[in-house]
Amino acid sequence: MKIFLVGGAVRDRLLDLPIQDKDWVVVGATPEMMIKKGYHQVGNDFPVFINPQNGEEYSLARTERKIGKGYSGFVTWSTPDITLEQDLKRRDLTINAIACDDQGKLVDPYNGQNDIINRKLRHVSSAFNEDPLRVLRVARFAASFAHLNFQIAHDTKKLMYQITQDGELSSLTTERIWRETQKALVSKNPQIYFHVLRECGALRILIPEINNLFGIPSPIKWHPEIDTGLHALMSLTISAALSNSVDIRFATLFHDVGKSLTPRNQWPSHHNHGQLGVSLIKSLCKRWPIPNTIRNLSILVTELHDKIHTIENQSIESLVNFFNRIDAWRKPYRVEQMAIISEADARGRAGLENIKYKQGYYLRYTFKLAQSVSSKTIVKEGFEGMKVFEELTKRRIIAIKDGLTVFKIL
Repeated sequence: MKIFLVGGAVRDRLLDLPIQDKDWVVVGATPEMMIKKGYHQVGNDFPVFINPQNGEEYSLARTERKIGKGYSGFVTWSTPDITLEQDLKRRDLTINAIACDDQGKLVDPYNGQNDIINRKLRHVSSAFNEDPLRVLRVARFAASFAHLNFQIAHDTKKLMYQITQDGELSSLTTERIWRETQKALVSKNPQIYFHVLRECGALRILIPEINNLFGIPSPIKWHPEIDTGLHALMSLTISAALSNSVDIRFATLFHDVGKSLTPRNQWPSHHNHGQLGVSLIKSLCKRWPIPNTIRNLSILVTELHDKIHTIENQSIESLVNFFNRIDAWRKPYRVEQMAIISEADARGRAGLENIKYKQGYYLRYTFKLAQSVSSKTIVKEGFEGMKVFEELTKRRIIAIKDGLTVFKIL
């Protein structure tokens, strides 16, 4: 019985990255042997055990055989005679198929170290195309390691395209699609994930709402890059630099999604694309298990983001109504979210990536002025019911007007 550290922990150690989780493979053992040593078995598909001392997962070396369509069409088995090399062969990429023994010696039968040196994301074997989830995983790794200059190997790209063409992606559950997409959204370069999926044809199948934006023109006055799909990915790039929030990044990516429903005779003006986008967001969130916090923010952004670009030209009454609409008094963080996403939208354009987004400062500043008005004071003064709200609105408008007389954009 021998135990090896495998997968991401070994890869990240070689890349000098922080190790998040440790996974272990046990060779030459049976479930009975593991239980006798005090490990707790979990899962029924294959033997995985939890070490009670450190809470980490220990899996018996296993192999598998494809018997059906999709990611679930496998028979997996584990016996003491399965070798470490056999276990590593079933993994997706060579950089994830390196093991380390208790003496620190690396076991690398598929040249993962060489691919780490050459910054290549390469499939381990031809069995790669048996699991369609690997298309999303490779796209996610491309996003996670883009800052280290990793590129997907040409042959691996061909397999990803073939999986897509064969219709294998239709077998993926929405839970798995969302899980990989969510992980990609919080990576250093989330835009790469969607670019890779589009390149192999998977974006058209998995997220048609974004795929359909490509090829749609926008007014060149506002969008030097012209293409709406390209603008969506450029905006996502900016939002990733401004915030780690998956809510913000998701809403940024989908902020212009309604333009895909705009009739061609309205291109490139895209009138009313905000309301059209709301219907698409709601539809996607029914299809995928997307949390309500992400859904609700994305709906607000899709509907209202254009208003922030011209916020300094709007009346103070309209501004207070905007704060009411986004429920800013109960959820003040919404103001910061809207400011960041609108900035990402403004800067997600060719040649405008480094502009100073004054509207964001204006939005934050005016909200602070409005927050200075206390509802408790108004209640103490005897106002009741709707009169409280009406008086609050009146005083918030006055507070903003008075404060703006001394406002200077930083």
